[in-house]
Amino acid sequence: MTAAEGPLVVGVDSSTQSTKVLVVDSASGAVVARGQAPHQVTAAHDSDPEVWWEALTAALAQCGEPARRAAAVAVAGQQHGLVTLGADGRPVRNALLWNDTRSAPQRDRLLADLGGPEAWAERVGSVPAASFTVTKWAWLTEHEPDAAAATRAVRLPHDYLTGRLAGHPVTAGTTDRGDVSGSGWWSTATESYDEGVLSHVGLDPALLPRVVGQGEAAGTVAEGLPLPAGIPVAAGTGDNMAGALGLGLVSGTPVLSLGTSGTVYAVSERRPSDPTGTVAGFADAGSAFLPLACTLNCTLAVDRFAALLGRDREAVEAGGEAVVLPFLDGERTPDLPYASGLLHGLRHDTSAGQLLQAAYDGAVFALLKALDLVLDEGADPEAPILLIGGGARGTAWRETVRRLSGRPVRVPVAEELVALGAAAQAAGLLLGREAAAVARDWDTASGPSLPAVARDEAALERLGATLADADALLRRH
Repeated sequence: MTAAEGPLVVGVDSSTQSTKVLVVDSASGAVVARGQAPHQVTAAHDSDPEVWWEALTAALAQCGEPARRAAAVAVAGQQHGLVTLGADGRPVRNALLWNDTRSAPQRDRLLADLGGPEAWAERVGSVPAASFTVTKWAWLTEHEPDAAAATRAVRLPHDYLTGRLAGHPVTAGTTDRGDVSGSGWWSTATESYDEGVLSHVGLDPALLPRVVGQGEAAGTVAEGLPLPAGIPVAAGTGDNMAGALGLGLVSGTPVLSLGTSGTVYAVSERRPSDPTGTVAGFADAGSAFLPLACTLNCTLAVDRFAALLGRDREAVEAGGEAVVLPFLDGERTPDLPYASGLLHGLRHDTSAGQLLQAAYDGAVFALLKALDLVLDEGADPEAPILLIGGGARGTAWRETVRRLSGRPVRVPVAEELVALGAAAQAAGLLLGREAAAVARDWDTASGPSLPAVARDEAALERLGATLADADALLRRH
């Protein structure tokens, strides 16, 4: 371990499956210590927030002495989760996670009640999907009214952990504009909570956290943690916003993240408002926006196909005309919350490797269809796609993105970009700088580049035609 060049900062990534912690040199971006602890997720896609807190403190403890010398900390967390806290600061029930689509009926009613998709896009910036927090609160009030009545604070996952670090899980709660823009009850047009939406779903604004401004601290670290008491806690943000910070993104650079979910996004200076709901019009963690399209079925869905076929995930084969739409858990992009996986075009000579390749194609297809909607007009159509997430390390994923996009691909060598983004946010607060500029100084987006190849128009046409023909089937529930 080399001597630190600047103050140490801590970045936290609390994801669906685990909490990861990095201790980072604020001057160079070098990671000097790291820790990780798992979460427990139920089959119903919910999780006890206390487990997140236990994982965070365990991961911090693993970082040892560097964490105890840190000068600032920030938390990035999975978006959209609904955390309901009682008067004692403890969860009223398990948190409903982003990939829980049980609130699809409530989403449908909310869209109809408040003017339809176009009105929602104009009003709050996004057409809520069944993953959005507002739909989860509507589900809770309908199906578990006693839990809703006992709730004294409503938080997103990163809000909850930030409040625990600062010693105020219920009172003086905070959030940031990036993460709260994915709730469905905060407007990117007014930069404030939408009282009409809150009234419609019966949520008292007093239960919601204050939105912390850019460069403003959310509090200071409480006593008794594996961090110095009294150091500033930065605002924190959602995981996608933190990933953008970790890359030091500038407007016009597309990012495709391959993880449990798949996402494609870019920083934009214009306020997004997509009435189709394909693109979520999020704010970023600064003063701009982060238009984003997200799928529920990505690496885990493809791995499931590999397991069913008895093949290694890299054992793909070219050829064949089979089409796989791997919507195993319902889907968000396209908006098919009741869908299941679909296989079309199977023939006697179709090989297992071709079927596996078709699963990769289906997982990437929807993300690439949204790419033009995510990028600003005038963005360079030949700019490399930054490929991140666990799937970016896989040859089959990289080659599928190249073949279906026709664009060059760059794979940043920096790892744990969400935690790095949170660390950049902590460093920005400490140094009085924009977090993305700090990350650019750290050169986090550098990595090997793969040149463009000819786009596979035949595969894209098959996928598009199958999706269109199967639309009614996939919407059944």
